[in-house]
Amino acid sequence: MKDPAAVSRGEADAVFHVRGLTKVYHMGEVDVHALRGVDLDLYGGELVVLLGPSGSGKSTLLNILGGLDTATQGEVRYCDHDLTHAGEAELTEYRRDHVGFVFQFYNLIPSLTARENVAAVTEIVEHPMKPEDALRLVHLDDRMDHFPAQMSGGEQQRVAIARAIAKNPAVLLCDEPTGALDSQTGVVVLEALERANHELGTTTVLITHNAGIADMADRVVHITDGHIGSIEHNSERKPASELSW
Repeated sequence: MKDPAAVSRGEADAVFHVRGLTKVYHMGEVDVHALRGVDLDLYGGELVVLLGPSGSGKSTLLNILGGLDTATQGEVRYCDHDLTHAGEAELTEYRRDHVGFVFQFYNLIPSLTARENVAAVTEIVEHPMKPEDALRLVHLDDRMDHFPAQMSGGEQQRVAIARAIAKNPAVLLCDEPTGALDSQTGVVVLEALERANHELGTTTVLITHNAGIADMADRVVHITDGHIGSIEHNSERKPASELSW
């Protein structure tokens, strides 16, 4: 479906331009249609929530936007990058230089401190933030030299966010970042994502099945059975600190 506000902004302004996106997984003799002709534009600096139940296609869409997966059919462009026809080397470069990922599970290296976990990423990109600056942005000034086992789940997730934003990515893709956390801890994590979006201007896409998170977004994209059902615009973004679920 067409998003009227997106049409008015124009395709040339889009950071991501997605048309007719289809993804089919072949599971033995069964074909699973994860995405069915998705059209979507995403713009610089906005925070978008992809909202839908488990199995609706949210993660598949996020993985294709992030270059972790490829489409079966359709067109996906990031700025002047054609992700539809990119080879693995091109996708690796794209992921390294342009995208930060935050997943439900933190994937920290247990034997490294918070500072060292972030530094492991900053050493492979061209214009990184200092690990200390990234950790301060997520309010972990006093936990930089602690190991993951010495941290709560919320603190570990904030280290994962610091690691993602320390690359200075243009795009931050978050897959159920509060899924393993209670609501109070989840709000703290969402505040960290909110600060990154505000202070760094990073285009942020957050997928969730939790409707309570939608109020913090510029736009809410509802996904059901591989389709975009509707797109809502929030006239004002609610601060993450005021969310509850």
